Amino acid sequence: MGIEVFVYGQYCVVSGKRYVIAESDLKRYTNMSESEGNTSLLELTAQIVAAQASKGSLDAGSLPGLIRQVYDALAGAGVQVEAPQPEKLQPAVPIKKSVFPDYIVCLEDGKKLKMLKRHLQSAYGMSPEQYRERWGLPSDYPLVAPSYAERRSALAREIGLGRKISATSDAVSSDNDVEARPRRGRTKS
Repeated sequence: MGIEVFVYGQYCVVSGKRYVIAESDLKRYTNMSESEGNTSLLELTAQIVAAQASKGSLDAGSLPGLIRQVYDALAGAGVQVEAPQPEKLQPAVPIKKSVFPDYIVCLEDGKKLKMLKRHLQSAYGMSPEQYRERWGLPSDYPLVAPSYAERRSALAREIGLGRKISATSDAVSSDNDVEARPRRGRTKS
């Protein structure tokens, strides 16, 4: 006995039993590219065949044929899969109002932070590049509050970071008027 499969409207009839294809599935399964559509048709086919098999009226030998018939019927009925539309992102605050001298406002959740990088990684698993790409920000968009960055920069200059070692040792030796001692350690050969 052959298995008959028909698809009309939101119904799929398999061997005289009618299954309703949910309206949300029909919307999801229209207007999708061919490669995405094939995957989604397989999902819909699997749902229909699983429903039929759960009734207990199928034997293992007829299952592959049923899968093929349901898939062909769905594909022939013009059921195509709709690509999910990416939702338009809405920042928590306007981008122009997200940078203040003392803090940066996270566009994801609106939190006021001095440093955004760690928050993005821990809360959202995002890198700064992903964050900038997601919100369409320029590559020079600050992820640290400007006043905090300036304070840290001044502190670094004060303790001598960023200078070459020879420049630092010359400045120290000229200040103290002490002869430079030979370097200790292993000589280069």
